[in-house]
Amino acid sequence: MNPQTPPDRCRLVLIVMPGTDAGRLAEALEGGDVASVLLPQGPLDDAAFQRAAEKLVPLAQAAGAAAIIAGDSRVAGRVKADGIHIEGKRQELADTIERVQERMMVGTGGVKTRDEALELGEEGPDYMFFGRFGYDSEPAPHPRNLTLGAWWAEMVEIPCIVMGGSDIASVTPVAATGAEFVALSAAVFADGTDPRAAVARANALLDETAPRFGD
Repeated sequence: MNPQTPPDRCRLVLIVMPGTDAGRLAEALEGGDVASVLLPQGPLDDAAFQRAAEKLVPLAQAAGAAAIIAGDSRVAGRVKADGIHIEGKRQELADTIERVQERMMVGTGGVKTRDEALELGEEGPDYMFFGRFGYDSEPAPHPRNLTLGAWWAEMVEIPCIVMGGSDIASVTPVAATGAEFVALSAAVFADGTDPRAAVARANALLDETAPRFGD
């Protein structure tokens, strides 16, 4: 349910943790604009991860969102994902960019300091992610991620994604950093949450509060 013209402000990235039902992702994607869907491998072995990705990747792509695999790059190729996410390993990042950059995007993350971010940024990834998968248990975004996101957005041209918190309202402080993307996971997919309503609310808040990049 993405608009034909993406909004000129911070956009949503959904992080679908292992075990999330495909139906809940489908509902979330009906809620409004989603730029990307990131699928971490987590504890799943390659075979189980590939089976899950075979269901989730087409859902994201059909909704106009890029599907990004955080795990085995072979799985990304087999399921025809749009991108690969490499966590904090410069040589692996460099090798992956060299190998696949013609056919899919390569993003990175897993950093805790400016120096670590700049080191990975030298390899020319398509985006930098500030946050950790599965660590969005608090309502608000982690202060370090906000600080790094604000610094990166001001100093570096490579787009960044900043992890939000478990509360939908956390998209507002992330957008205020100037980050191009805010990632949500628990805020959308936690038990008892309506994924469609959560994505709709997140987009409404971003429409109301996020700075416009053209301004």
